[in-house]
Amino acid sequence: MFKKVKQRKQEGKTVKKIVGITSLAIILIIGIVAFTGYMYIKSALQPVDPDSKTVIDVEIPIGSSLTTISNILQEKGIVKDARIFKYYTKFKNESDFQAGNYSLTQSMTLDEIIESLKTGRVYREPVFTLTVPEGLTLEQIAKIIEKNTVYSADEFLNKVTDSKFIENMMGTYPELITEEVLDGNIRYALEGYLYPATYSFYEEKPSLDEIITTMISQTEEVMKGYSGLLEEKQISVHDLLTFASLLEEEATAQTDRETIASVFYNRLEIDMPLQTDPTVLYALGSHKDQVLYEDLEVDSPYNTYVITGLPPGPIANAGKISIEAALNPTDTEYLYFLADKEGTNHFAKTYEEHLQNIETYLRQ
Repeated sequence: MFKKVKQRKQEGKTVKKIVGITSLAIILIIGIVAFTGYMYIKSALQPVDPDSKTVIDVEIPIGSSLTTISNILQEKGIVKDARIFKYYTKFKNESDFQAGNYSLTQSMTLDEIIESLKTGRVYREPVFTLTVPEGLTLEQIAKIIEKNTVYSADEFLNKVTDSKFIENMMGTYPELITEEVLDGNIRYALEGYLYPATYSFYEEKPSLDEIITTMISQTEEVMKGYSGLLEEKQISVHDLLTFASLLEEEATAQTDRETIASVFYNRLEIDMPLQTDPTVLYALGSHKDQVLYEDLEVDSPYNTYVITGLPPGPIANAGKISIEAALNPTDTEYLYFLADKEGTNHFAKTYEEHLQNIETYLRQ
């Protein structure tokens, strides 16, 4: 009997020990989960990257709910967790966010993001802005960089032609910059890949890498919107940017780019040279008010009076209008066009009609 009592006491101690260990384990697990959750929430309440100066364009559609806005901000990488941003906004009792296009950065706090969405403007004022117009070559962009930053035109051109930098950009933007840019006939691998836009910078002297990468990043952002069409039409990004650059350089204030695009496509289908003067000027490496007959014979893979098909790469940076025209050409049978003295384009199906247009609009 004494042995049984002793055994029961021993069993009781064992049970208490097991219960104690189990309770301690549960407490530890709860503590770890609570601490992990606390650290995650604390991290999600902080800027994604406090040191980032890269501007990210964010579009908030009309009628977007707080949930939709939160998800957009997470998808764009502006906030770490959409749910945390949503609950934080509710906790702060914030509302009345405005639809529109915003230029935000990963270094912005949640309060700064909220303030931007409420006022319809970027809460943080940029230190300076850099505008790159449509239709410029890398050499022309270099002059803008020299005029507006501490970097010289040569420094810019050395950077965009540096093999290591190009390789790095190919690794960073593999869907945008492919091995097509390494074609030996291409003058500048990144020609046409620096998107024309106005860029905001939030530090006094951003690095040259940051300036260039920001423009390339914008090109990728724009191209994402056409990925479906590119796949459907089986056109590479490189060919699209090349084609669009021809339209950009042919354009005047009154140009119907979709119809010019149809002329180029019609010529490509019958292996007829595109014969567009801007490619000759690019081949010559200089601007001229008028292309002479002797210029048309320049030996260059960019001279579309000599080659058939597209030139090896873009001849300038194309804007959205030219890109969309390249993807959505008018359905025509035109093979020729010319611009009169006022910039109005006149199209023709046959060479005889084209000669008549020359006589009517250029020689009177």
